[in-house]
Amino acid sequence: MVDRRTPEMCEKEAESRASEGPPWPARFRSTSSCSSEGARAPSPADKQPAAPDGGWGWVVLLATILVLALTLAFPSCIGIFYTDLQSQFHANNSETSWVPSIMTAVLHAGGLGFCLSFQPAIAILGHYFVRRRAFANSLASTGTAIGLSTLPLFAHFLLTHMGWRGSFLILGAVLLNCCVCGAVMRPVHQGSKKPNRTRGQPDKIENELSSTGHHRASGKLAAFLAALQKHMAFDLFCSNKRYQIYSIGVTWMMLGFVVPLLYLVPYATSHGMEQKRAALLLSILGLINIFMRPLAGIISELHCFSGKHIYLFSGAVLVNGLSNCICGIGASFSVLLAFVGVYALSMSFIGSLLFQVLMEIVEMPRFPSALGLITIMESVTLLIGPPLGGLLVDSTQEYKYVFYACCCAMVSSALFMGVAFYLLERDERKTMDPPKHAAPLSLDCQYTGITPGSRAVQRSGSETEYITSV
Repeated sequence: MVDRRTPEMCEKEAESRASEGPPWPARFRSTSSCSSEGARAPSPADKQPAAPDGGWGWVVLLATILVLALTLAFPSCIGIFYTDLQSQFHANNSETSWVPSIMTAVLHAGGLGFCLSFQPAIAILGHYFVRRRAFANSLASTGTAIGLSTLPLFAHFLLTHMGWRGSFLILGAVLLNCCVCGAVMRPVHQGSKKPNRTRGQPDKIENELSSTGHHRASGKLAAFLAALQKHMAFDLFCSNKRYQIYSIGVTWMMLGFVVPLLYLVPYATSHGMEQKRAALLLSILGLINIFMRPLAGIISELHCFSGKHIYLFSGAVLVNGLSNCICGIGASFSVLLAFVGVYALSMSFIGSLLFQVLMEIVEMPRFPSALGLITIMESVTLLIGPPLGGLLVDSTQEYKYVFYACCCAMVSSALFMGVAFYLLERDERKTMDPPKHAAPLSLDCQYTGITPGSRAVQRSGSETEYITSV
């Protein structure tokens, strides 16, 4: 039966029901096809974002680049102040390394400081870009490269003229620009307005509350646990094997990914290199990333890598880990420059694909919670990585063993992710393949499958046709 009532007729009917008295509970109320928007159902176009892959999204992308330049690159600059902090507080390497490790861990998993700028910037970028998401992520990751190329030299300049205390004050003032970036990150508005509630019709939640009464304490606890499980992505971690493998692999990778940047300057200066020249190595690393990260995004969008981004990411992690072995050759500027070159190339692909792979593994509505759980997990390894490296330096009196340990962590995580995804996809292909049947007895007798209840119809000659459905 087709409902031919107009929106005006629906409005009058709602007013008459409201004048009759309080509405019936939800279980006694008859269903009506009228709504405040009329009988028309929202079309898919109405649900599309207002500015996908462009528009205000370019402003959001620019703000994200600046946020990443100020947040992710800053902990790496602590290596510039490493020797001064060590001499000022008479601390060993293990104790001094807690400064950058706590800063990096809070950046990924706190509710404090950099975390309030870093995570929202990454999450909102995925809502503004869908078709060009890989390219947008690679451009956003250039923010880290810009910070690595400029902040070390700027930090060395401040340290020379104002000491480490004055340098921290000025750098803190520069970091306040994240507030300006946050002001332009507007939520993506939907194309259609929310349907207004008709007068006399309470909300569904209010109906349930009125019919069932107040929730008990056990119900509230269950609802809280369910919300916690959803927003912390614990259900994804338990049900999505790809997300499970990726989160564990990235968490283990972070044990050796950031540590080389923290110990590069102390390693160079301990072998007689000037601090300004050692800081130049970090700037060169950042400059290579500036040009390579957009190129890495373009390469990752090639058709040959479609659906294989995880393998490209694992390969980049493997090369990045092996590059640490170059530091074991020596501490001269030419050797460390070669290390910086290989490390920067692989780091460009890691930075470009880190969030892109996660967006392909989980649905976009669950991406913020999935990102939150991964950052919480990796904050543990980011917290203990630098102190473990400092403990290794204190016990061996050699910085090169830190780079060897980072190599082991990176290579093992790369092999784990690549092999685990390959085995998972192979098992999925096996389950999707159709069952193989035995060869027919003769060429004119082909098995097409017989279901229970099928009828056999005898045709002329020796042919028999099986009717399995009508």
